[in-house]
Amino acid sequence: MLTLKKISKTFNPGTVNEKKALDQVSLELADGDFATIVGSNGAGKSTLFHAITGAFYVDEGQILLAGEDITYRREHIRSKVIGHLFQDPLKGSAPHMTIEENMALAYLRASTSAHAYFSRISSKEKQMFREQLTQLDMGLEDRMKQPVGLLSGGQRQALTLLMATLVTPKILLLDEHTAALDPTTAQKVLELTRRIVAERKITCLMVTHNMQQALTMGNRTLMMDGGHIVLDVCGTEREKMTVDDLLAAFKDQAGRRLDNDRILLTR
Repeated sequence: MLTLKKISKTFNPGTVNEKKALDQVSLELADGDFATIVGSNGAGKSTLFHAITGAFYVDEGQILLAGEDITYRREHIRSKVIGHLFQDPLKGSAPHMTIEENMALAYLRASTSAHAYFSRISSKEKQMFREQLTQLDMGLEDRMKQPVGLLSGGQRQALTLLMATLVTPKILLLDEHTAALDPTTAQKVLELTRRIVAERKITCLMVTHNMQQALTMGNRTLMMDGGHIVLDVCGTEREKMTVDDLLAAFKDQAGRRLDNDRILLTR
């Protein structure tokens, strides 16, 4: 589903602030793969996501999605087939628009019609929105006419996840989407994520700072350091791994210990 061929990105080249954020990164994700990504701040995790979504063009390399070359395709075109959730619950939805209007916008954005934004949402589609909201078990189906800005952080993040998957995307990118939530709400959104991804068989990349999540969510674990993917484990090797095993493997591949306190506290 996703193929990255030696992609690189350098910010502020030729200046004292030069930063090589991605360095010859190659990766292949099969259709239905759910890979978690762990790494210290500055390892290149979010930069990798931005390269995939088209927030910027890579300096070199190639990005293929479902066999199509999207390396130089514009961000708004890619957004029709790529779902993206951020750490901040305030991103991904319009606070002054109602829940129904936000869902309609997300639904139309993913439409293949060239005139989607000028279309009207039918009563059948509104009923579909209501049914989807009911699955969240947050009572939002009875608040569809209320502005999204009145929702809690957890409700907004759950809604954003729903919006990103109303039309099944070719790939779903989750950038620490539960990190800003309290533990109880984070767990609820995480379980919702697990269920939606499994039911829709969505190909997914999820950045996390939680080492247990990195080994229990999905079917594959990646570790990044210095703009490289230094570790890629799956199958029986991953199933047998403990958090300590994962840290030891990182040290072997990166040549140093993982030094991020936030990550280490989740051991």
